[in-house]
Formats: sequence, structure tokens, C-alpha cells
Amino acid sequence: TGVVCLAGSAQICGVRPPPEGECRTEAIVSNRRLCNICSFEISGWPRSGLEVLNLVFCAFGDAIGGKGRAGKLVSVSAWLFSRGRDSLRRMAAAAAPCLIESGDPAGMESAPAPVLTQDSLIHIFTRLGADDLRQASLVNQAWNDAAETPWLWRRLCLERWIFCNLSNTDREINSWKKYYLHRSKTEQHMASGRSTSDYTCTTFRGHSDSITGLQYLSNPDHQFDTGISKSLVCTASRDRTLRAWSIREGKQLWSTPVQEEPLVKLITIPQEDLAITADSKGTIKVWNGRTGDELAVSATALRVCNLVTYNMNNQLCLTVGSGRGALITLTIPNLSQISHLSVIDAYKVDFLLVSPDHRWIIAGTKESYDIPAKVLGTEHLMNSADDDRLTTDSLPLNSCFTACWLPKKSSRVVTLIHSDVTSSEISIVTLDIALQKTKHNSEIQAKQVGYFTCKVAARSSNILLEGHGTNTIILAQGIELKLLSIEGMHLASFNDHEETISGISVDPFRVVTASMDLSLRVYTWKRQPNKRLGLESNYHLLGGSHLRSRGFISVLCDYVSIVGAVLSKDGKDVLKAYYFNL
Repeated sequence: TGVVCLAGSAQICGVRPPPEGECRTEAIVSNRRLCNICSFEISGWPRSGLEVLNLVFCAFGDAIGGKGRAGKLVSVSAWLFSRGRDSLRRMAAAAAPCLIESGDPAGMESAPAPVLTQDSLIHIFTRLGADDLRQASLVNQAWNDAAETPWLWRRLCLERWIFCNLSNTDREINSWKKYYLHRSKTEQHMASGRSTSDYTCTTFRGHSDSITGLQYLSNPDHQFDTGISKSLVCTASRDRTLRAWSIREGKQLWSTPVQEEPLVKLITIPQEDLAITADSKGTIKVWNGRTGDELAVSATALRVCNLVTYNMNNQLCLTVGSGRGALITLTIPNLSQISHLSVIDAYKVDFLLVSPDHRWIIAGTKESYDIPAKVLGTEHLMNSADDDRLTTDSLPLNSCFTACWLPKKSSRVVTLIHSDVTSSEISIVTLDIALQKTKHNSEIQAKQVGYFTCKVAARSSNILLEGHGTNTIILAQGIELKLLSIEGMHLASFNDHEETISGISVDPFRVVTASMDLSLRVYTWKRQPNKRLGLESNYHLLGGSHLRSRGFISVLCDYVSIVGAVLSKDGKDVLKAYYFNL
């Protein structure tokens, strides 16, 4: 009862649906010239783009290459899986130019059978999604060769994701296909968040005091084309130990010997397998991330408030923000001092952030609104310059109490500024930082590219701020999470937590919030119909029982795992790790 109409050309008629369990059709094909495919009307048949394409390809070949005018009975294989009718028309339209053959319209005896070249098949397969492309590769060797073309899978990857971090682009192993299948499957698990089937939850215990630092020791940019995932994290604690954990294996890898003083700060350099700690007396140490062995030590005799690392002129550097407003820059891994600058007079460095391109550092305090934050060039910190040059080599940002860099715009910084000391309103100002060189000197300049004001519920010192892309801001205060553009456009807001949001982790795929209600909330990035970026609230990850725990105090995530530090009532903090099945 099914009919396929080829308007103005051949007509395939008498198609009968195959019996259940069979994948075979029969059709009588006329030998009129085949010019175009207009539409498909299939009744009593599974509507499948590949099924119709297969039928048409075989029918066309037999009709044009057939003997005489009486037509010919042909048998072809077909797949029984669903596709929409619009997809059929698109694929048919793509197939039509490849099937047109010139010749005598009155008789087809002299016309050669059409041959679909690999280029023609690849052109048709650009209309297919990943699932149909995989099915097409099972037809025969020619279709398999075309469907395995890396360019097709590269196209699918770049249509779905803005950035793809392949480790290997070897044509022979089709890394783009492996990347697409691996990453899409992982994202499916992360988006649904079903316990056991999508992820494994592990509780790591071992510290006997509070956790003061949590960082990934493995590279968070997972290589989906290799399928290799380590997901190692490192924790520092006031119990005076540094420990490494394997999230995938669910076990502790190593622990350092007990140190003389509690550890208060931690930063890692995954590419170099290094971890750096600071204790309460200002002693800084570099550790081997694979073994936990001590590599170098430096005693600053200052209270350490923040640590940042960067690469300048092929030299790894560590800049330390102290409790007395100084920035101390050291080499890595030897910890040799390069410079010492007083940036904030007598106040501690509450925030210290390095730009994505490692050219700029912003340092500021929350203790006084009269002390401006400062933007400095890392090149300036690499010189043994004295404090007298600081006024010309830095850019003051008045009343700035916190900031963040936008990851896809290397020199763009978002700053939060007190509009008025007595007001609950803050200004959110976005600046592009640049170095303006003249004949005799150079000067750091800032160009304003975004500005708006925002009401805050209480004093603004507890606002959490993160950036995404080139113009998106994530703002959290209390239980509310807001998504804003740098121009002040409200993109989304959420109130999924019952208690204060204590931490935010942002990556190109999702946003994860930690809360004192002992839960993590997972959001995924979505492109809206108006092409603006939005967030979709997905699910909670629970952290255990309130009888033993107070809540999450921090959270981090990579492409295959999420890990949070839990504040315990007995003072022995634990880690909750969620590893998503691959």
C-alpha cells in the first residue's frame, strides 16, 4: 500500500510493506528518465531517511541500467528505524543531483548505470546526524568509507561544541568520530544525573581537620578522543597534610608527612604535575604531584592570603598575595624570589587573579573601600622593580571589591564596585585592559565595554562572581544564582537552593553550585532560539546526612567528574566525588 512518488520522472509503485521481522522490499520501476525527486508519501511503512535513500539508489541504478522499456523488478535491503518526513525531503533533495544522468529520454538501453562517487555520498551524508551516519556506515564498504570521513565528524563536533580539545587528528583513527561519540555520551550522563546508572558517588575520608584547599591535580580539559580519564584531586588541610585522591578508582593515592604548621592555601599546575602549598606561618612548598615528595621550600614570614601561577617568557612563576598588602613573585619549581611589591597598604590581599593570557594580574582588598584594587602587568612582576614605579606601572580601580576575568576574552575583566558606602546598590563594570606604548614610556589603560547597576540583598562582600565566554556573568548571593550579560541584560535566575550558595564552578559545558544545604546543583549551558546563551537547571547531587555534615563549602568539576568539600560537624571534613560513567 505504500507509494513513492517521483514527480515528473519515474514512478515506483506497488510497494508492499515487508512481513514482520523481514527487511526486504520489492518495487516495479519504470524506465522513464529520472530527473528530480519532489516528495515522499509512504503509507504503512516505517518512515526512514536511510530506508528511502537505499530504495531510491538501487531503483535508480536498475532503472537506468535496465534492458528495454518494460521496467524491472528489483529487490533492495531496508532499515526499519524512525526519521521525520522533513529529513526525508532534505536527503532526497540532496540525493537528486547526484542521480541525474543525461541520455535518450525515449529509451535507456544506451545509458550507463549511475555510480555514486565517494564525494557524492559525503555530500548526501552532510544531511545526516550522528546516529544515522553510524547506521549508514553499515550498508556496504563504499558507504562505510564515506561515513567514516573525518570531515563529517569534525563538522558535527564544531556544530555542537564551540571548542573541541583533540589530542590527535590522525585521519587513520578518525579522532573526530571518537571525540564526538565519547563526549556526547558523557554529556548525556551528566545532563540526566541518575544515580548509579549515570554516575558513581564516593566519599573520601582521611583528613582529621578542616579542608582549606581543593584543586584538580589532573588536567581538567579531558581528551575525549583518547577515552583516557584520570580525574585526580588534591586537598590541603589544617591537619597539616596534603593528600591526593583518584576519583575514578575511589582511593587515596598519597599523603605527605605531617607538616610543622597547618596548611592554609593550595594551588596546582596539572601540566607539570606540581602542587604548591602555603602554611599559616608563610612557608611555601612545592610538591611532586605523582609521588607527594617535597621539591622546594621558601619561608616568606608573611601570612599568605592568595596564590596564583602563570607562565611568562617560558618561566613558570608564582605570585603570593600577603596579609600586609604585598605581592611576592617566585620562580617555579625552585622558589627563588624575583620581586617584592607593596600593592595594598597594610591590608590583606583578598583577591588575586591572573588573566587567561597570563599578561595581567588584578589584586584588591575587601577590608577598606578607600583602597583601590590594582591591575599590574606580569612582566612588571618579573622585574626586580622597586615600589616607586608602582604608581606608573599599575592601573587603580577605585572601590573595587572583587573581580573575575572572562575566559574567552583574554584581557577583559569584570569588576564589582561599591556605588555608595551606605547603599545596597553595586556597579558592575567590564573593562578591556591594554598597554598603551608611547615614545618614552608605556601606560596601562582600561576601556569600558559594559556597565550596569544591581541591587544586592545585604553587604556585598559575600557575592560570588564568575565569567563565561566573552560577555556572560554568573553572580551568586544568598540562595539566588543570576545569569547576566556584561551590558546588564538579565538572561536567567534560579533559586534552587534552600541555604546560602558557598561555591561556583564553571566550565564550557555546565555550571555547578555548592550550598550549605548540603547539595550541589547542576546546570547546563543552552543556546536559546534568539541565539543568546542560557542555563538549564538539571538536578541536585546530595552530599549525605545533616546529622554528620553542615554543608558544602566548595566545588570543582572537570569534563567527567564533580567534587565538593563537605564541612563536617566533628571538624573532620570529607570529599564527595561524583564520577560520570563513560
